Amino acid sequence: MSENDVSSAEDEDLSADWAAAFQEAGKSIPSEEKAPEPATFGNLSEKAAPPDAKREDINLDVILDVPVTISMEIGRTRINIRNLLQLTQGSVVELDRLAGEPMDVLVNGTLIAHGEVVVVNDKFGIRLTDVLSPAERVRKLK
Repeated sequence: MSENDVSSAEDEDLSADWAAAFQEAGKSIPSEEKAPEPATFGNLSEKAAPPDAKREDINLDVILDVPVTISMEIGRTRINIRNLLQLTQGSVVELDRLAGEPMDVLVNGTLIAHGEVVVVNDKFGIRLTDVLSPAERVRKLK
């Protein structure tokens, strides 16, 4: 049961207690003290899981087809516009990483793993060497 469900149940119990107390006193509940009507929501998607559902009951099919952008970052550098405009074919741009250092793997701009460059069938790839835990990813967002 979520915190909101507990709060709602406590609010309903409190409202019922007040109503019972006013009835015993023979008075009606003043209009400004009446509990508001509970919010109602339209039909929710059948795929939405109830708040108390177990992890294995959650249907992940809802998000499996959401497109994300994955990128590998070799390194970064900062240069001023004057130097940027002077770049030509064969120019070398120095990055903030050392040779052999792991690359960053980002999903939608958020670091999720580190890896090393590999060549597979004449194409570059990346072998993941370290995947950040969900807790570490959330910590880096802050």
